[in-house]
Order: sequence, then C-alpha cells, then structure tokens
Amino acid sequence: MPLLMNSEVFITCAVTGAGSTQDRSRHVPRTPKQIAESAIESARAGAAIVHIHVRDPATGAPSRKLEYYREVTDRIRSANVDAVINLTAGMGGDLVIGPPESPLPFDPVGTDLASAADRLEHVRQCMPEICTLDCGSMNFAEADYVMLNTQGMLEEMGRMITELGVKPEIEAFDTGHLWFAKKLVADGVLESPALVQLCMGIPWGAPDDLSTFMAMVNNVPEDWNFSAFSLGRNEMPYVAAAVLAGGNVRVGLEDNLYLSRGVLARNHDLVERAVTIVEALGARVIGPEEVREKLSLTKHS
Repeated sequence: MPLLMNSEVFITCAVTGAGSTQDRSRHVPRTPKQIAESAIESARAGAAIVHIHVRDPATGAPSRKLEYYREVTDRIRSANVDAVINLTAGMGGDLVIGPPESPLPFDPVGTDLASAADRLEHVRQCMPEICTLDCGSMNFAEADYVMLNTQGMLEEMGRMITELGVKPEIEAFDTGHLWFAKKLVADGVLESPALVQLCMGIPWGAPDDLSTFMAMVNNVPEDWNFSAFSLGRNEMPYVAAAVLAGGNVRVGLEDNLYLSRGVLARNHDLVERAVTIVEALGARVIGPEEVREKLSLTKHS
C-alpha cells in the first residue's frame, strides 16, 4: 500500500492516567494543581490536546471526583497558554470479579460501576472540547479485573456526549472496538467524521506489532481522524509510525515513564521529543486553534 504520511500533526499529552504509576516516578502528577501545571507545561512544549484523568491527592489512586476535574480545567483555562481539553470518561466501568473458584460476589473495593449520567457528570459540568469513549470491554493484565463497557452503556453515553456538543474520542483497544464505533456512527449515535485513538500494546488488546497496527489503521474510515500510541519503550517509535500511517500522535506519563533508559521523564520532555520526531519526518506540528478547526470542536469557557 502507498505511504500516506500526515503532514500536519497534532500531539496529545496523556498527563497522568489511572494506572498504578504514581509510586514509580516522582514526576507523575497527583494533585489537581500538579496535573494542571503539567498539562500547561506540555501545551507550551507543543501539545495541542491535553488528556486528563484525576487522582486522589493523598494516595495517587485514580478518582472521578467532580471537584478535582473542576479545579484542573479551571486552572488550565486560566493559564496564559491555549490547549484543547480532553477529559476521560472511562472511570465508572471497573469490574473486579472474585477468584475463579468463587467469582461472586464482586470485589467491593475494586469494583466501581456507575450510570452513564454519573460517568459523564464531570463532562457535563466542565464542558471540555473532547471526552473519551472506550468503545468496548477488555481484560487488562490484571487477574480478575475487567474494563466493562456494554453495548447499551456505550450507546447511552454516546448519545449524551453528542447532545452535550462535546467531541467523543473513540478509544479503540482492538479491531472489534472500531467495528462497534462504526455502528455507533451508522446508527446516528455519534457524528461523522469521528475521532479515534488507536491504543496499541495494552494487554490484552491489540498488540503493537506493525501488522496489527496497520490492520487497525485500515479499519478507520478515510474521512475520520485518528491518533495512535503504544506503551513504554515503544512510545516514541509509535510517534513515527502514527505519522507515517497518516495519523496523529499521543505521548505522556499515562503511557510511558521514561525519556531514555534509567531517565525518568516529565510530560513536557516527552512532548518535546515527539515534536522533534514529527518535524524530523518533515511534518508540521499544529496548535490548538488549528485542531479545533480540523475536528470541528467547540471551545467552552
């Protein structure tokens, strides 16, 4: 197939995520102030979009408290740098089943299953330009944990996001997630052209070999926009791979903690490295206003 490199690339910085990385690097932001400051530094370094999770400030554990999201978004919006805000809507779909010999009852500590309205309340109140929609369920590399997103839940969340006037970023962890995303568009739940994030190399979704990656890319409709990323040491190679495949780029501490072997990264370090790679390929990094025009986003105050 011909090389269809993207010549105008936007970079997303996934600032902190919900993984158990908070004790593995001193640079993983925990408090709303730290998360906002890291997002702002990343925007200054060249990230047009900042993808936001929030954490409990004391423990670093993932959280979906509304007041944390409010503080982060208020701080970003009041900064003297522009950025497209992308809030996760993945929280509230966590199911931890009991051990194989006794799967019921579900683990009350790890299980957090919320209604569609509850999962989107911070989106409704903070009104980002983008929020995520994890387009399927998946077994992560944790024994009895399932990221649970039923067809009914995704249809309801998709309708609510569309009605809010927020752009859903479809998180596709495997080919079936793209298949379902196309159904949501065909059924009028989501608008076209859609925005997709190809999430590669996350156990046990799509592996990040290039054959699987191109299978994912080839399942994205031609008029849609997509970004892609992989984890750990493959984060930066995927910056190049995504651009060469015609897509955009995601980096950040949600996906990778290191700038090089033994050297812990900060978010803006990873963004700066991504900018260098994109420009070395001969592409141009575009800013938030161009991204809003490209993706038909509405900036809310």
